[in-house]
Amino acid sequence: MSKVSAEASTGPADSPEDNVGHRAAIDQDITVVIPTLGRPIIGRCLESIAAGNLWPREIIVIDQGNSKDVLESLQTLQCRGLSCRHVVMQGTGRAAGLNHGLAMVTTRFILVTDDDCEVATDWLKAMAEHLRSDPQTVVTGTVLAGGDERVLNTVMGDKATIARKPGLTYDRLSGGNCGFAIEVLRSVGLFDEDPCMSVAEDGEWAYRALRRGVAIAFVPEAVVSHLGWRNLGERLGQYHHYARSHAAFFGKYLRRGDPFIALRMIVHLARSSLRWIRGMVRRDKELAANGRAYVTQLFPGLIAGFKSRARPPSLP
Repeated sequence: MSKVSAEASTGPADSPEDNVGHRAAIDQDITVVIPTLGRPIIGRCLESIAAGNLWPREIIVIDQGNSKDVLESLQTLQCRGLSCRHVVMQGTGRAAGLNHGLAMVTTRFILVTDDDCEVATDWLKAMAEHLRSDPQTVVTGTVLAGGDERVLNTVMGDKATIARKPGLTYDRLSGGNCGFAIEVLRSVGLFDEDPCMSVAEDGEWAYRALRRGVAIAFVPEAVVSHLGWRNLGERLGQYHHYARSHAAFFGKYLRRGDPFIALRMIVHLARSSLRWIRGMVRRDKELAANGRAYVTQLFPGLIAGFKSRARPPSLP
């Protein structure tokens, strides 16, 4: 592990000045955690945080690629006055990397984003305000499409909402744009590292939180842009991966006798089938492929999840 930082500032009104004249106060209650495979695109994510009108006490980057690009990007932020940690971790898996970083947090609140996301200038401030107003509620926000490649999965809406129980279609929580108090994390537990649902950890965590009585607030003014960087062939492969992981999440809860998940699975199959048909009617090959993946991978994923006995870890 390498720490690319000086000691965090000691007062909420501290205002470091970077080498281009930008000044931002530091919120001593906030840590930002970013898991990465070491892709260079994380530089854009980190630059967007540095451009914000409020800075976190610390940025923790869990690097499963041991990347020189990540280290150099963090050193640049360090020179501007941002406290950063570069943590090299063996193995892969977003949930495992995320959990590794979450276990290192000592601040009251945690914000999570992904290495292929750019945050808005007032993102941290908006998230922090809502977390302080209701520390027992998880906060998530808007996810826009960014970059040159297509992004099908966006999260938008004009009105703030609060979910207090699981939804029949999905639970609105974006893993690349969410925040929670460390005490909430202790109550709900860490993210599920089960390989069979390796890219469905956000949805499973949201469902688990809601079942335990933890509300999730959607805050439209907290905005990130998800940068599309995969080509068409890579995106089609990802749809199969997402679909099977999502179905495995269903399978794990079906094995536990959860009747609500059974109903949700039926709705999921119907919506995926309609998306497949809509894509074919519109001659939108990518939309059709997305729907087809969620239909054809449902039962293989269900079987894998049903067989699994893995449980999510708890915060140490």
